[in-house]
Parts: sequence; structure tokens; C-alpha cells
Amino acid sequence: MGEVVALVDYGAGNLHSVENALRKVGAQVHATADPDVLRAADRIVLPGVGSFRACAEGLRAIPGAVEAMHERVFVGGAPFLGVCVGMQLLATTGLEHGETPGLGWIAGTVRLIEPADRTVKVPHMGWNDVAPLPHARDHAVVDGGEAYFLHSYHFKPRHHEDVLAMTDHGGGLVAAVGRANMLGVQFHPEKSQAYGLALLERFLAWRP
Repeated sequence: MGEVVALVDYGAGNLHSVENALRKVGAQVHATADPDVLRAADRIVLPGVGSFRACAEGLRAIPGAVEAMHERVFVGGAPFLGVCVGMQLLATTGLEHGETPGLGWIAGTVRLIEPADRTVKVPHMGWNDVAPLPHARDHAVVDGGEAYFLHSYHFKPRHHEDVLAMTDHGGGLVAAVGRANMLGVQFHPEKSQAYGLALLERFLAWRP
């Protein structure tokens, strides 16, 4: 059997497609928000679809889940992957439907995409390039390629070194963030076909 991946189940919407993709690359997946399971997992994946506020409130509504995730990631050193809004929740604050605190694991804010080119539509939807930054080109998980995006808000990290990859949609948007054993991707690996499955496979092999 593969390593146990706790896929955090908090009503985030894209749970089953992420679960299926993880199983396809060999993970033993437990879709759960049980704090005891989160503390025992080898790896944690936090999915997310919808608004920052709804996802943050849904996660915090589960007793002990945030604390268990924090303990497993920061004390236990388990590799962590946030997907789409799950990546955005790493931020300090989200500005969708008012101001909502995020997990605060990677300093920054999540704000509306405002393209410099007014003809560029929001949301950013469809296939787009993922371009690793020079300081992140040797990252064990993030690689260049094409991935599927669907979002109207984007993560602006406070520190440049936390940005691993960019994409372009009427201006630069952050495609991936990371620090130590934490990784977040704005795109959907589970909808990104071979590129997405390869990324999940590398995440399962990652030893930060």
C-alpha cells in the first residue's frame, strides 16, 4: 500500500476528483477531517473550490481540524499540498466577500484578479502555462508545463522567495507557492491530465 494521505474533507467541493487522482498515482487516501487521522497521516492535501470565506469558515467549523493540521505539518514535518482555494487558505488574509483570516502559514493576501488588459476576462479559466521561477527550478514537485486553472482571486505572497511558479493572465499571477514542507498550487492537478498526475506523483515521493 502507498503512504497514507489525509485529504481534508470540509465540504470544499472538489474532494472526489482530487481523491480519484491521488489514488490513480498510488496513494492510500483517507478523506477525513478527524483530528486524530490528520495527526497520524504521512501527508496532508487540502482541496478547495468556491469562495475563500466559505472555505475558511468551513474548515474552522470542524473542531480541532486546523490545530491537528498545524501540529502535523509544523511539528511532525508532514508534506502538505493545498489545491486552488486550499492553496489560498495558506495566506494571512483573504479579501473575497470582506476580510477573512487564512491559516497564516505563508504571509500574503488573496485578492481579486485585476488584469492590466481590460479585454482579459475574469475568472481565469482554462489551460495555461506554469513557469517555475529561477530560485524554484530545482524544486522536487513543481515543474513547468500546462495546467488547468479556474479562479477569480489570486494569492499575492509577501515574500518573493515563497513564490515557486507563475502564470500569465493579463499580467503575472502566482501559480505555486511553497516553504519548507508546504506547497500550494493555484491550478487543479486533478483536472490537468498527465501534467497534474505527474505533479501528484512527485508530491507523494517528496521528502522535504
